[in-house]
Amino acid sequence: MTLLITVFAAVIATVKWYNRKDDNMRLGILLFLYWGASIMWLVDAIFEYVELQAEYFTPALEDMLNDTFLGLAVVALGLVIWVVRLLITDPKGSVRAALRKN
Repeated sequence: MTLLITVFAAVIATVKWYNRKDDNMRLGILLFLYWGASIMWLVDAIFEYVELQAEYFTPALEDMLNDTFLGLAVVALGLVIWVVRLLITDPKGSVRAALRKN
């Protein structure tokens, strides 16, 4: 489930990046975070398959639930990193303008 969730997030980020009108949102960072996580989970799945063989395709419900939560946590952490980076770089100057206003 972790691989599936991160691949979906990576594909969505890639489509949004490809269809962008400008690069103010720095979607490339989000794209690399999700594709990196997807590659990591793919390698993990390959090694787990080598270890478990046929049992790999019949996971317990508890394991699937744990993997789902882990996948969602990875996607959420990627979004947090992206938002923090976006706020720090402030490409449109919105944060700077709001701070000067006060």
